Amino acid sequence: MLRDAVRSMAEAKIAPYAAVVDEESRFPQEALEALVAGDLHAVHVPEEYGGAGADALATVIVIEEVARVCASSSLIPAVNKLGSLPVILSGSEDLKKKYMTPLAKGDGMFSYCLSEPDAGSDAAGMKTKAVRDGDHYVLNGVKRWITNAGVSEYYTVMAVTDPTKRSKGISAFVVEKSDPGVSFGAPEKKLGIKGSPTREVYLDNVRIPADRMIGEEGTGFATAMKTLDHTRITIAAQALGIAQGALDYAKGYVQERKQFGKPIADFQGIQFMLADMAMKIEAARALTYQAAAKSERGDADLTFQGAAAKCFASDVAMEVTTDAVQLLGGYGYTRDYPVERMMRDAKITQIYEGTNQVQRIVMARNLP
Repeated sequence: MLRDAVRSMAEAKIAPYAAVVDEESRFPQEALEALVAGDLHAVHVPEEYGGAGADALATVIVIEEVARVCASSSLIPAVNKLGSLPVILSGSEDLKKKYMTPLAKGDGMFSYCLSEPDAGSDAAGMKTKAVRDGDHYVLNGVKRWITNAGVSEYYTVMAVTDPTKRSKGISAFVVEKSDPGVSFGAPEKKLGIKGSPTREVYLDNVRIPADRMIGEEGTGFATAMKTLDHTRITIAAQALGIAQGALDYAKGYVQERKQFGKPIADFQGIQFMLADMAMKIEAARALTYQAAAKSERGDADLTFQGAAAKCFASDVAMEVTTDAVQLLGGYGYTRDYPVERMMRDAKITQIYEGTNQVQRIVMARNLP
């Protein structure tokens, strides 16, 4: 029922804008409004804060179905979870009430600020600092590659509180867009997901109350890594949705396109490509849903399973979308058809929330 509801909403209210959102590199406002109206913009927020209280698998299905028609729009529910999960996992009850309630209502989105110009895969090498000053902290630094920056109202920011302790000297904070000293860089000019703004976040003497720290001082990096164990699965879901959308389109196309007097779907070479695409998508779906179930239960092997799902599903998405472009031939290479957009959108799923090379390191360190 959830899948059917999200799919019909996505096809009616998000899909019609997907091409123009990509073409104009603009935020998919129509998608945000449709998601908020359907209470699908942040389904993971617990019911006690006014949220839908969806479990990890339901959240994955929402993201997958939105990504099937528009990858940029799927980053609304995905990044709302990424940005707010540190608060849910480690924040005080007051902090949860203060920020989960407006998130659940659709009054503000949440972004996640971990990466920096010199701290990508090596996130523990960050330089952003938070210095205690009475009952406040003063934050200074630059965060890079921040999804939905400038649109989101709230930002989970990782900053160094004790430079002598490396990862154990990093703390997490909630910063608001309206806090004095918060500003944003120009939107990045990207290959794909053009409807989701990616910008730098500048923190210039941003003074925030000490009670906006998420968890204890020095626990921020641990919270960040624990968050990624859960949210990598949402990237697997996004990749899965993109791949499914590309296969669905290509499948329809090959039945209509005629060459040598018959539909190209009748040729075995085409059939084998479609069979391989479908098989790989189903394998990615099984791995992703299994990881979502483990996320919900908090299983001991979640770190491995989350990394495996993200890595496998994103590799599949890149392969399937490339094959979809091939199946459409010259038409697939034009912007008149959606598969080239899907191919461009798929690429980032192999890179963000930990590159697939990093996922393999994570898996190797956590072999079941």
